[in-house]
Amino acid sequence: MLWAQELLDREERARARAFRRARDRDAYVIAHATLRALLGPLLGVRADELPLMREPCAGCGAPHGRPALRAPGLHFSLSHSGDLVLVALAGTPVGVDVEGLASAEAVRSAQCALHPAEVAELARLPAYERQAAFTRTWVRKEAYLKGLGTGLVRDPALDHVGTGDRPVSPSPRWTLRDVLVPTGYAAAVALRRE
Repeated sequence: MLWAQELLDREERARARAFRRARDRDAYVIAHATLRALLGPLLGVRADELPLMREPCAGCGAPHGRPALRAPGLHFSLSHSGDLVLVALAGTPVGVDVEGLASAEAVRSAQCALHPAEVAELARLPAYERQAAFTRTWVRKEAYLKGLGTGLVRDPALDHVGTGDRPVSPSPRWTLRDVLVPTGYAAAVALRRE
């Protein structure tokens, strides 16, 4: 893990130290080191010297939004959950999210974050299918909102992404796809069309 920490900048190391659980901290470090290891050769820059920055927060405008490159033309998104890390690179804005299977309690308590059509879709499902369907829906929403650059500052209930086996694109300007991940997880990627 030391090799991975050496690739991070001061801000990333500080963020890593803020995680309470070692597992979450390790996933954060691996995700950011992997991102740097992928971007460095693409840009012809050493991984530990990448010109990364934080975009302005969509809610308050402070420079603590999503990470981005100072150099234009290459977009990225990363996510981690449990033992999985996902990184997406693209020529247009992109968002990716991975999550472990939501608990039954999370499904019940997060109904307000779903589009009314998604609430109705979940209600029609047998109880044993709701956790997987909710998790699929949630990662689709997060991937899209990350791609937009708003994150959860934008109300996730505004956008219908569907609970079924195939996502519904929330906008004609965006492509939304599920990502194949191991059992017990769900993942999605959102890519803005040119």
